[in-house]
Amino acid sequence: MKTTSAASLALVATLLAACGGGGSSFIPTQSAGTPTSSGSSTPPASGGTTTTPAVETLPVLGAAVGATLKDCASLAGFTFANTTITVANSITAGTLTVAGKPVAAHCQVSGSMYPRTGTDGQSYAVGFEMRLPTNWNGRFFYQANGGIDGSVSTATGGIGGGGALDNALDMGFAVISSDAGHRAALGPFFGLDPQARLDYGYQAVAKLTPMAKALIASAYGKGPDRSYFGGCSNGGRHTMVAMSRYPDDYDGFLVGDPGFRLPLAAAANIVGAQNYHALADTTAMTAANLGTGFTPAERTLVSNAVLAKCDALDGAADGLVQDTGACQAAFNLDRDVPTCSGSRDGTCLSAAQKQRIGQLFAGALDGNGKKFYSSFPWDAGLGTTGWAGWKFSNSLNLDSGAVAFIWQVPPASQTGFDGPTFTLTSNIDTILAKITSTDSLYTENSLSFMTPPNPTDLSKLKKRGAKAMVYHGTSDPIFSSDDTQHWYDQLMAANGGDASNFARFYRVPGMNHCSGGPTTDQFDMLTPLVNWVEKGQAADSVVASARGTGNVGGVNADVPATWAPDRTRPLCAYPKVARYKGSGDIEKAENFACQ
Repeated sequence: MKTTSAASLALVATLLAACGGGGSSFIPTQSAGTPTSSGSSTPPASGGTTTTPAVETLPVLGAAVGATLKDCASLAGFTFANTTITVANSITAGTLTVAGKPVAAHCQVSGSMYPRTGTDGQSYAVGFEMRLPTNWNGRFFYQANGGIDGSVSTATGGIGGGGALDNALDMGFAVISSDAGHRAALGPFFGLDPQARLDYGYQAVAKLTPMAKALIASAYGKGPDRSYFGGCSNGGRHTMVAMSRYPDDYDGFLVGDPGFRLPLAAAANIVGAQNYHALADTTAMTAANLGTGFTPAERTLVSNAVLAKCDALDGAADGLVQDTGACQAAFNLDRDVPTCSGSRDGTCLSAAQKQRIGQLFAGALDGNGKKFYSSFPWDAGLGTTGWAGWKFSNSLNLDSGAVAFIWQVPPASQTGFDGPTFTLTSNIDTILAKITSTDSLYTENSLSFMTPPNPTDLSKLKKRGAKAMVYHGTSDPIFSSDDTQHWYDQLMAANGGDASNFARFYRVPGMNHCSGGPTTDQFDMLTPLVNWVEKGQAADSVVASARGTGNVGGVNADVPATWAPDRTRPLCAYPKVARYKGSGDIEKAENFACQ
């Protein structure tokens, strides 16, 4: 086993030494200020005044022009290099529905690209489906899917958040979905094949994009005027990778709760599981056992303590922590949560819990006590089943296989592999060494094929007029919003202190991973992204709704009973915070301002 180069060794050293700005030193700090633990920057230490340069005026790309689908059946004969079309079906209006709304008539085209036999003897191909509306708006949407991919999800195109009321397909976009080059039946074992790793990381996008645009041209007699790329979780990672690797191919990027440093986040979740196991009341290697290390009552206790210190910082005691940055300074786990003097009963945390859980929120440590992944913000969404699922179940059953087989070099042996055992007994330094290593078969390490190569150098995207809108739930238990915030802080630093003319970041208070939590998580960010790209209208805020009783997009069980079921809030472009204006119904977004 070897590392690829001296540069890779330097990168590893930098990653493992990360300690500031949410614990992610993946990008050299380029600002005069020093990142703080909440991801903001302190003023320069030197004297004198600080001037803010004028924001550069960038191109507006102009509106897409639509067309009508010529003939669905004829697309069965579409030809493109290394591509086989298997299905071209006309889908009548209403066959698909979203929130009870019929999706418009369209053509479904399914196929695969680059069939091959892997080094593991398994068959591989990049599977896909495209859905092409009869009445097309001239736009293309690449739907980046979540998890470890492997399935061709229905190509409808997500617009952001949970319980969507609409989708890109029904809005008139041509949409593609893919399995990123492997079959779900393989599980994480597709990582035994080196090319499958690369397709999953970034190469499937490069293969699919020109084919999709050619298929659109065949279907409508013209290619797309505007192309958009979006997804949440691993789909958010795909989108950030595309921003860096393929800035000329897409005009708008919609990034949700991105796991853009996914191998390190998964390793951090494994460290978390080991700590919760140390706090648990038995040694059983199960999610139920891990959950006894930080019980529902204890997690609710901490959430309520956070609210007690932070809820009113935005001017309204409403069960939401809008001022996330100020909250991290206001809340102190040791001081603000009672310490158990006897047995744990849900009204206190033990000293051992405070030490271990406090450190996990500050950022996971390697064996030398150095932070290798981001801090997590204290927030109000810790008591939910969604939060617990990632910490106590997925750490045992998902992160284990992904780390062992997709990202490690060499991968683990399939024979006798047990996920919970791997998670709870592996040495973190060994994991970190293996996910940053290569050999003669696996020539790219996981941080090369999974992460954006230059996450703050988006100059090509910027100069041509492309735009990015990024959102992240502040109670996300697996990919920290602090990590995304720190990336955005450094993106601003790399652009003279202001990136708002081409990229904006929106925190979603209380939201768990991509949806859920005590939050307003129902919103449409695709429409404002299109307006920004094609009309030059940037969104200072996006209105989001709660999904309480009766919501047609699907009820969120985490919405507190004390809230109006249709509560709305503005999601503010960072660093602004939604603050109550001082009068009016606190259930309505119109009574809050982004300041």
